[in-house]
Amino acid sequence: MTTSAKPNPSAVNSRIEGMRDMEPAERRDVIAAASGIDATNAAALSGDSSLPLTIANGMIENVIGTFELPLGVATNFVVNGKDYLVPMAVEEPSVVAAASYMAKIARAGGGFHVSSTAPIMRAQVQVIGTGDPFGARAALLAHREELIEMANSKDTVLTGLGGGCKDIEVHVFPDSAIGPMAVMHLLVDVRDAMGANTVNTMAEMLAPRVEEITGGTVRLRILSNLADKRVVTASVRVPTDALKTKTLAGADVARGIVEACELAIIDPYRAATHNKGIMNGIDPVVVATGNDWRAIEAGAHAYAAQSGRYTSLSRWEIARDRALVGTLELPMAMGIVGGATRTHPAAQAALKLMGVTGAQELAEVTVAVGLAQNMAALRALATEGIQRGHMTLHARNIAITAGAQGGDIDRVSKAIVKAGDVTVARAKQVLEGI
Repeated sequence: MTTSAKPNPSAVNSRIEGMRDMEPAERRDVIAAASGIDATNAAALSGDSSLPLTIANGMIENVIGTFELPLGVATNFVVNGKDYLVPMAVEEPSVVAAASYMAKIARAGGGFHVSSTAPIMRAQVQVIGTGDPFGARAALLAHREELIEMANSKDTVLTGLGGGCKDIEVHVFPDSAIGPMAVMHLLVDVRDAMGANTVNTMAEMLAPRVEEITGGTVRLRILSNLADKRVVTASVRVPTDALKTKTLAGADVARGIVEACELAIIDPYRAATHNKGIMNGIDPVVVATGNDWRAIEAGAHAYAAQSGRYTSLSRWEIARDRALVGTLELPMAMGIVGGATRTHPAAQAALKLMGVTGAQELAEVTVAVGLAQNMAALRALATEGIQRGHMTLHARNIAITAGAQGGDIDRVSKAIVKAGDVTVARAKQVLEGI
């Protein structure tokens, strides 16, 4: 078996011309060469038996097979000065194309700039049955060092890497429907893991000691997916000239993006769809790398509602130099060790393709993709409307539904787009003519 050179992330160039005109195998060869992944990992990304049934059977219960999604690669991304090729597993047309195109536009302003906080996860230990919840809080805080040491006693590997339980918080709910309640939070640095198993184990281990300290009864002992201490912030600055279309000046497009975002800021009905568009970019990367997209979704939407009103996760503004500036901030609990990232061959290959060396770097690139996706959606809404581009790409699905195969898929899809009639009926007529 032949292999390519070892990955050299600094040498990756995510600017690849003509991807849309290639066949899948050719795209895979080009991506493998650009990223430096070997033939084994390239094969894993092809989907051909990338998840053997024997491995799948050990991952979840009652396995009967595997379920595949298309796996694409977003190109053109520059994040903190480094080029990335980004794997995306998604079924929705236009997502990969839109992210790639916005990343190309963003290159004019230096790409995306991203920062993140430490990978701190929370575990909650719920204490009920105490008449003095504030007294329970004080007692737990008085035993802070003991509890932290106890939490770390069973995971010397994590603490050896610089992680582990770093602190505790205690939240009091004196008037809950079931009586006074104190909830202790363990704040745990989980390093390169997503961290659910780690923090859950710590919470369960501490439960008996918490009951002794408070005199109450411990009920829930589990992580929180509102990882508000594990936050990624991404920004992009785009010169207005890079935004112009055939019919609109760049300044007009930039103003339209800002105006479209403002509705999402003030109106939860718009914010729900606006944020879904952001997650259109984030979720496919999370899935492709074997991470927990449900946890990411839960954390993102909870973060969007922290003020008590659901609002936009992103902000778009016009800077003094007239450049369009976008920012996106949300919790991002991703890992590169444990779970499916450890067992799924395609997830492992996807991480190698990206060339990331840590969970924080993976999270930062993922949020940059979310910001790119958001910019694409707002740009479309501010110019031609969302449906034109989406339906152009959706036409391929319509052609396949009508029965087109091989080269006929492109011929039929182009014909129905040109006719302005992207329907199965029209596709069948074109296919019959072919």
